[in-house]
Amino acid sequence: MRSPCVTPAIVLRSWPFGESDKIVSFFTEDHGKVTGIAKGAKRSRKRFVNTLEPFSLINLRFQDRPHSTLAFVQACDPIRLFKDLTTSLEKIAYASYLVEITDGLAGEREENRRIFEHLREGLIFVEENGPSLSFLTFFELRLLKLAGYQPILEHCRRCRRHFQEGSQIPWRFSPRDGGVLCAPCSTFRREAIPLSGEALDALAELQRANRILPHHLSLPSTVLREGRPALLRFIQFQANRELKSAPFLDAFYSE
Repeated sequence: MRSPCVTPAIVLRSWPFGESDKIVSFFTEDHGKVTGIAKGAKRSRKRFVNTLEPFSLINLRFQDRPHSTLAFVQACDPIRLFKDLTTSLEKIAYASYLVEITDGLAGEREENRRIFEHLREGLIFVEENGPSLSFLTFFELRLLKLAGYQPILEHCRRCRRHFQEGSQIPWRFSPRDGGVLCAPCSTFRREAIPLSGEALDALAELQRANRILPHHLSLPSTVLREGRPALLRFIQFQANRELKSAPFLDAFYSE
């Protein structure tokens, strides 16, 4: 029998299984996304106390089981439980969204330590600095890049015409094409979302950033108003599902 795997992990979600067990999905530092069964988790007061809640950063010990896609969760030891994330509905909404889009874009057992670090730093940012749509936009763009879904924002996906700062030529974002289309090429995609030159330039610059956005920086409201629907549509297209946490963000448009 293989020895147990031990790795830092973030709880993505969990749901009841039978009378006393839970199925839990984790994003781990060393093994990517891992889904396992925690036997007796609904009754245990020792092995899993407070460690299977969403957003929790833990040390996970699990064992792969023969002929099953579910690992056996042996124990979880807390590293950081992000208690301040649950002090307001706004923080809960943002943290839930970060976790859900990470879950949606990451494949099972696809190791990606940079995604793990990005999610961990994102949760820390929201807990310590509070919600910010500018930060959320940065988080989305960086996650898409790390997961291999980086949208093309600097030239047309069809004719490769380059976007130039200050350009007055209309551009549109096409989730299906994975990036922006110039006006002539966008006629093939009625569902493409309009983007002004200001919004496109700001998103392209933000996509080139490689660190967590400082709290004192913010994107103009016009950029957020145009860019956020485009990114949400693209993420849902790549994840192939609706994001349950996304509608709650509409109630907390705060910068």
